[in-house]
Amino acid sequence: MLKKTITFDTFIRWLIGAAVVFGVLYLLSYLSGVLLPFFVAWLLAYLLYPIVKFVQYKMHVGNRALSIVITLVFVTAVLVGIGWLIIPPMIEQFQKLGELATRYLHQQIHIDNIPAAVQEWINANNKDIERFFRSRDFTDVLEKTMPQLFHVLGQTASIVISIVGSFITLLYMFFILLDYEYLTNNWIRIFPKRVRPFWQGVATDVERAMNSYMRGQALVALSMGILFCIGFTIIDFPMAIGLGILIGIMDLVPYLHSLALIPTVFLALLKAADTGQNFWIILISALAVFIIVQVIIDMVITPKIMGKAMGLNPAILLLSLSVWGALLGFIGLIIALPLTTLVMSYYKRYVTKEEND
Repeated sequence: MLKKTITFDTFIRWLIGAAVVFGVLYLLSYLSGVLLPFFVAWLLAYLLYPIVKFVQYKMHVGNRALSIVITLVFVTAVLVGIGWLIIPPMIEQFQKLGELATRYLHQQIHIDNIPAAVQEWINANNKDIERFFRSRDFTDVLEKTMPQLFHVLGQTASIVISIVGSFITLLYMFFILLDYEYLTNNWIRIFPKRVRPFWQGVATDVERAMNSYMRGQALVALSMGILFCIGFTIIDFPMAIGLGILIGIMDLVPYLHSLALIPTVFLALLKAADTGQNFWIILISALAVFIIVQVIIDMVITPKIMGKAMGLNPAILLLSLSVWGALLGFIGLIIALPLTTLVMSYYKRYVTKEEND
């Protein structure tokens, strides 16, 4: 077996290539704040393009800009409809919680007029309140809370900037959708001709993996939402349908639905206070629904749907979730299946020299 000699010229080329790669990564990191809206806009354009194309060609709208506007109106209407199913019931539950708190104060503490009771307490403890405001303890508390207040103000400014960034993202998305076909067909020209086949292959594999992943994850999220709606309805849980829909939407990002445990605890507490049932029994029943649905999703639905959509064996699929989750944490769980598909695709292409299907 002949060993290939590494010449000084080859070494310099590798060194320059590595420097270029690190330079590009550094530049992307430095410009991440500017590039993030563009990449988010490209992802949104990728997701909305099939609808825009349907509106333009199947509904015979003709004009691309008008098709984009119609698509955005349709998507906004769908989101508003989903919000209408979730937000008003949640507001109603908060109002009920306020009524229960007021009833508790009336019955247990015998307070009929809360503002009057507060004013009476302030008048009775006026000297102690003045002494506290003049004390060193209050000064220390003020010194500790002022930086946190400025931090909150800074976060508010960040939210305003994010809103402005959202408008910029929508603007990017609109112009990307206007010339989507031209951009997707001609971006390869930014590379030299000799490396274009490689990058074209990368783009083809990424597109295939993303298409399969999006379809599969949407079906998994739909299945999860339906199962949670059924489960919460069976145990007569508050906001059963709305909470189930919310969990299904959150599962579009894998495992994000775990955050739904927070409103679940709140709703269990509310039901216990409203009906007089044992809080722990209600909460355990809701957690049992979570566990049963999660087992069905992880052991049956996800391997069947995602394995078929992405061409992965269920065992490989579960292993990929474990490996990428251990390596990259929560982000690894999100990108595990597309990355695994790409790795296997390039292993077949460049190691085993098999043709891709």
